[in-house]
Amino acid sequence: MKKKTDYPDEHSITIKADTTAFDTALKSANDSAKDFGRTFTSTIKTAIMTGKSFEKVLNDIALRISKMALNKALAPIEGAISNLMGSFISSLSTPQPFAKGGAFSQNGIVTAPTLFGFGGKTGVMGEAGPEAVMPLTRGADGKLGVAAAGAGAKSVNVVFNVNANDAASFNKSESQITAMLARAVMRGQRNL
Repeated sequence: MKKKTDYPDEHSITIKADTTAFDTALKSANDSAKDFGRTFTSTIKTAIMTGKSFEKVLNDIALRISKMALNKALAPIEGAISNLMGSFISSLSTPQPFAKGGAFSQNGIVTAPTLFGFGGKTGVMGEAGPEAVMPLTRGADGKLGVAAAGAGAKSVNVVFNVNANDAASFNKSESQITAMLARAVMRGQRNL
């Protein structure tokens, strides 16, 4: 029979995942909390200085928080419209190439609305923002598509600390850790 010391007490597992979306959401939440704090204290200071009633102070806070929420909700729409208008205006002043030696002659990024010929008709690309022009390759299965390799994923370390009193309790925790790791990997793959 094996002794307790024959089993490791800790497992260290490293998972690589891109956490950019999580970092962005966390920063946004942090910024919102700071905005709320500034709004709240500013309104209280104003109320003390002007002698407003408590009810009026609460109404002012609610109104300012509503405005903050509306501004946050409309920010992506405002940014999209601004980018679209900027791209459209810059495309009017800059001639864009056509196909047959023009738009598709090299791989790259199209950053402004660009006309191209396709099937005897004219199409436009880059009208909704930057678009990539990438070579197509035929895979071993015969399917045509873009071949791209991922890079630059951030390293995320996941550590499981297991405190086991005996071999039986360690064996129980091993299956729990395996399940937790499988769920974490599946979540990471969905977000890549």
